[in-house]
Amino acid sequence: MALSNPRSFFGVHSVSPYSRATGEFYGILKVIGSSSLSLSGETVPLTGGSSKYPWHVEDGAISSELSLTFREYPDFVFELFLGKAPTTVAAETTGNVSSMTAVTGTSLTNATTGIASIAAESGLTAELKFGRYVIKAASATTVDVYVSSDVDFNRGTDEAYESDLLKITASPLTVTDTGGTTSITNFGLEITGGSGTVALTTGDTVTFQVRPINAGGRTVRVGGSADTFPEFGAVVMAKQRGNGELMELDLFRCKAVGAPIGFDENAWSEASVTAAVYYDSAKNGIFDMRFIDT
Repeated sequence: MALSNPRSFFGVHSVSPYSRATGEFYGILKVIGSSSLSLSGETVPLTGGSSKYPWHVEDGAISSELSLTFREYPDFVFELFLGKAPTTVAAETTGNVSSMTAVTGTSLTNATTGIASIAAESGLTAELKFGRYVIKAASATTVDVYVSSDVDFNRGTDEAYESDLLKITASPLTVTDTGGTTSITNFGLEITGGSGTVALTTGDTVTFQVRPINAGGRTVRVGGSADTFPEFGAVVMAKQRGNGELMELDLFRCKAVGAPIGFDENAWSEASVTAAVYYDSAKNGIFDMRFIDT
């Protein structure tokens, strides 16, 4: 009788984490760079006397880890590895301008003597440009405006910075008394003055955020004191071989804490995560493997 063909695995097709409570899948990772299950054991030797070699050797602990490298960021990556599920933002056909948050002083957020609101200007929502904005009081009645990045400055009318401090206003804008409005030209934004006589404190600042017209998105704040990292199971599927062979690993209990989010020059972002894989007493094991011959 001839020897059987070697059993070999080739590539990785997907990783599908699932809830241990319900068995439901969180989703699927398919843009996978690598997936490796490491089972690294140690031996415990008995030494003593003049012998240079152990008298006995017994089994020690086995470290079991799942190492993943992936190049996509579905919502469950943040939930499982960073402790917080993102919030879905529905499509915004007119964009979004957040409320102002005072950073230095409070004169700018005074609805009577400061700025009543910052909003998208009617008919100019196509000019809204993505970013974090800062407004600074330049005098008792004028302000300068700054933006965190020029990544979206070609949306609508092209724009450019006015200074190395990321200022977008060539000269200070006047905040108009009794609810008058002032445009932030080519940015689709409108400042509405307070209901009374404007009286700002020079140097006060506020910040707000702008999202342009979009088809939806996500927001998430990571690092909260109440964030949790759920235990999960995971199904790892090897790539189907050309002869039809299939291999699957079902890891019963996994836990990962932390994940990098990299930005490299002219390269797709890639994250490498290591998850502990550990014993499931109900199943008396740590994983199942299924292999389909053809």
